[in-house]
Amino acid sequence: MTARLLPGGPVAERVLADVTARVAALRSRGVVPGLATILVGDDEASAGYIRIKQRQAAGLGIASPHAHLPAGATQEQLVSAVRGFSVDPAVHGLLVQHPVPGHLDHDAALAGLDPDKDVDGMHPVNTGRLAAGLPGPLPCTPAGIEELLAFHGIPVAGREVVILGRGPTLGRPLALLLSQKRPTADAAVTVVHTGVPDWGRYTRRAEILVAAAGVPGIVRPEHVRPGATVVGGGVRYEGRRLLPDVDESCAEVAGAITPRVGGVGPTTVAMLFRNLVDAAARAAPPD
Repeated sequence: MTARLLPGGPVAERVLADVTARVAALRSRGVVPGLATILVGDDEASAGYIRIKQRQAAGLGIASPHAHLPAGATQEQLVSAVRGFSVDPAVHGLLVQHPVPGHLDHDAALAGLDPDKDVDGMHPVNTGRLAAGLPGPLPCTPAGIEELLAFHGIPVAGREVVILGRGPTLGRPLALLLSQKRPTADAAVTVVHTGVPDWGRYTRRAEILVAAAGVPGIVRPEHVRPGATVVGGGVRYEGRRLLPDVDESCAEVAGAITPRVGGVGPTTVAMLFRNLVDAAARAAPPD
């Protein structure tokens, strides 16, 4: 069996086409959506990611103010930058490029951000909103996975989803998202992790398996139910080389699978811009 590929590019294109139209509508009313970014230090890869987001923002008609702090910046300086963008009415969303230098507390800095400007959807207030089923910015990778499955016609409602990984940015919020009562969710969700002996006995029963462990190659064909849908969400980087959780040989067993490159990544970025334009729309004055 050769699995059907589930690329994220077409999903992202559809989402960003909608974002472009909404940005144009906002600009016609005098509202220019603004995505602020903060970079601490001179890590080449992090600086590259910021440039990519700035170019994409420009292509969508979104302003992108930026603050670049030195590697030795203090926690107070980082918090001050976050708060400055948080109170700026021209800024509708903020992204602090992760990771920050080890002496800084990324989460503590974000605590000073207006939760409605949290385009990553990871502010504690937004985590609480997700858990309670209340409206708010959604975490980008989980929301992108739900969008990807829906786009490719993979039924989720009523099916058994197993998530390998319990991290705060993917495994945990994805479990909350896919268990909500909604046509593209409403699943029976099990969260398992590498601290569970014989975690494979859970993944082998999954109709949809999402790898979110951040352990390269951890999911192999013997962990996959024949014909299942496999989504590779967890990755690590070795320099610029992407190392996914899902071994490519799983395509021989799965019925559908995300590609090694170009799967969940493009949808994650698209969801960030969707969160941004949602925030700009909320802040815009009534027509």
